[in-house]
Amino acid sequence: MESYTVPFEMDGCTAKTFIKRFTGASDTLWRRIKHSGTFSINGRPAVAALSRLCAGDTITWEIPKRSHIEPADIPIDIVYEDDWLIVVNKIPGMVVHPTSWHQEGTLGNAIEGYYARTGQHWDFHPVHRLDKLTSGLVLIAKAPQAQYQLHKLGRKSFHRQYLAIITGEMEPYNGTIDLPIGRTADSIIERMVRPDGQNAITHYTTEAIGKITLPSGERQQLSLLRLKLDTGRTHQIRVHLAHEWHPIIGDSLYGGDMTFISRQALHAYKLDFTHPITGESISLKASLPSDMKKITDIAFPNFTI
Repeated sequence: MESYTVPFEMDGCTAKTFIKRFTGASDTLWRRIKHSGTFSINGRPAVAALSRLCAGDTITWEIPKRSHIEPADIPIDIVYEDDWLIVVNKIPGMVVHPTSWHQEGTLGNAIEGYYARTGQHWDFHPVHRLDKLTSGLVLIAKAPQAQYQLHKLGRKSFHRQYLAIITGEMEPYNGTIDLPIGRTADSIIERMVRPDGQNAITHYTTEAIGKITLPSGERQQLSLLRLKLDTGRTHQIRVHLAHEWHPIIGDSLYGGDMTFISRQALHAYKLDFTHPITGESISLKASLPSDMKKITDIAFPNFTI
């Protein structure tokens, strides 16, 4: 059940104006509220489309849940939660949203299971996604108006930073990769740098350089990078680093060394965003998953997030 009190400055406005301006509801959500049959003013049923409000009025409505995602009892690492948003530290190997190929075991199933266990009645609205094998922070809107406001603000409303482990050293140590990315001709999954691709900009900083011993006894040089994106192309970090001849270790699709880890060593460790409802600035971090931490403890023992 959604409930709001009309402030003095919106005295006399229509219900539609109040709901769209004060709560940030989209046109689609307004139509769902209007036709829900649950709209009321001060506890009395009312016709939303015909209602005009007074300061101090309390309006309520309830939108029936529409999610078709099956709840599942899957543990999740919740980093942040309030009435509007939830941020989860996703484990590697978990798909964010159910697809025709992945109906079970996804983050969506886990979130719906969490809602069911805690008596919450929300849909699953991921604001952004991570590759299945990439770990880290995922921002999820509980209410559709929160998702709508975040998408309306665009990428400027939230900023992610990643940690990646590569072989060798980047030259220069800190810099920007500004190269367009498009599909590889014979694959629907793989991407590549190509002149006719979409604009893609990746900023990187070398956080640490170290070595680790190969099974042969040789010493392999590794670098730990911190990365920020100006764009959000599919596989952007992975493609850009591979193009620079320093693929992420464990990234079998783009030529990464598989000796020490079985998935790309890429982790979305930091998330900064402006809360779409309260306007508060929020900054969150997620610790490294165990498979990456085993490597950093050896190669970069002085590194801390």
